[in-house]
Amino acid sequence: MAEAEDALVIRDVVERLMKAHPQLDTRLVRVSVETAYEELRYARVRTYLPILMERRARDLLSPDEHTDR
Repeated sequence: MAEAEDALVIRDVVERLMKAHPQLDTRLVRVSVETAYEELRYARVRTYLPILMERRARDLLSPDEHTDR
């Protein structure tokens, strides 16, 4: 059950990042989000997992790919 919920969280974070940065390659964004998930997947408190994943994925994307930085 948790894996299905995590898959939904990953999908939602990818969608949010793609809406915020449509110029980025979808695959690159997905890999960044999945990497962020792998780093945070064993967190005991999962309430903030989506926002932490999104922030970490943004950090993983290179700065020159961000138009707002």
